[in-house]
Amino acid sequence: MKKYVKKCAGRVWLLIRWLFLAGLTGLVVGVLGGLFGRSITMVTDYRGSHPWMLYLLPLAGLVIVGMYKMDPYKTGTNRVLEGIQTGAYIPLRMAPLIVGSTVLTHAFGGSAGREGAALQLGGSISGTIGKWLKLGEYDHRIMIMSGMSAGFSALFGTPLTATVFAMEVTNVGIMQYAALVPCCVASLVAKEMAEFVGAHGEHFTLPSVAVFDWKNVTLVIILALCCAGVSILFCTVLHHIEHIYKKWIPNDWLRVLAGGCLVILMTKLLGTTDYLGAGMPVIELAMEGKVIAAAFLLKIVFTGVSLGSGFRGGDIVPSLFVGATFGCLFGQVTGMPPSLAAACGMTSVFCGVTNCPISSLLLSFELFGFSDMPFFLLSVCISYLESGYYGLYHSQKIFYSKTDMQVMNMNTKE
Repeated sequence: MKKYVKKCAGRVWLLIRWLFLAGLTGLVVGVLGGLFGRSITMVTDYRGSHPWMLYLLPLAGLVIVGMYKMDPYKTGTNRVLEGIQTGAYIPLRMAPLIVGSTVLTHAFGGSAGREGAALQLGGSISGTIGKWLKLGEYDHRIMIMSGMSAGFSALFGTPLTATVFAMEVTNVGIMQYAALVPCCVASLVAKEMAEFVGAHGEHFTLPSVAVFDWKNVTLVIILALCCAGVSILFCTVLHHIEHIYKKWIPNDWLRVLAGGCLVILMTKLLGTTDYLGAGMPVIELAMEGKVIAAAFLLKIVFTGVSLGSGFRGGDIVPSLFVGATFGCLFGQVTGMPPSLAAACGMTSVFCGVTNCPISSLLLSFELFGFSDMPFFLLSVCISYLESGYYGLYHSQKIFYSKTDMQVMNMNTKE
């Protein structure tokens, strides 16, 4: 009896401890993430009303390269994943570097998302807190995961997805449930703090609930298969453009200048700024069936040219753009309701590029509601199965095969 009481007391103390640590992480990361999200919105709006800022994109690129020349560590989202997997050191300077460089990229028109900054901001701050508190190795890794959840939740306003994503993305097929409570608490606190400083997540309203009949089911299956292919294309193009840049322009300064000039040239040739920044207005148009057929391909190219040359930001929001616009095209061709097609396209491509089916399904619920759940469930599962072992993050581990019970233990393909 005494031993049992001691165990119970230990678990209660563990809960209190993580409520404090994860709550602290959510508080700090939520405020900073919310302010970062507001700054992205402000600079994007400013660029929209001052088109001349695009011509300064190459200069902004030089500033970004100069900023990262001061960092001796290999920083990025891959570094955060390695911090969880192996305990690799994540420097605190990662936070101001990625925030500053992402704001510059969006301010002057680079095609990028913002979740890369959110994950790195959360991972570096929470990792530093864990280091200051002298946490053990495994507790320190859990702190990093809770920081990732907090950053994701603060930027997207999706605490349910954020809780699971941090546990799912690092090692596909294995989820560290010891991090469940810390990630949950951190994501909930971060969302509230982000809203407190004026940042609000993305949510969409589908105009009507589609009938779950054989016609729509067949169309969703075909769409999911196509989205799996699009996700492979997205990952392959982004990685290959980066390799081509480094092969032909090995100098970092010249490479970012070339990338900035290419973005300006492509924007002028197309006569539109739709593919600059994150592109959230285009996603909203896709939900209404009002985007051109080539939009998803153009966003892939713009994002590859921007991020591959040295500009900073995330690639998850561009993947949502690609999925929504491809889904819109599919709906236009097949007669599938455009809002449903765009919604299924968004979550299916997100699943394909991140290899996170549970997070993708939860994201669909938080973004679009639960009414069309059968379609989201079907499309996400098929996309996960058919997207192979490609991914955005080369440090992501695939532990189990997608087709059988075989252990893979491999990094994602590029």
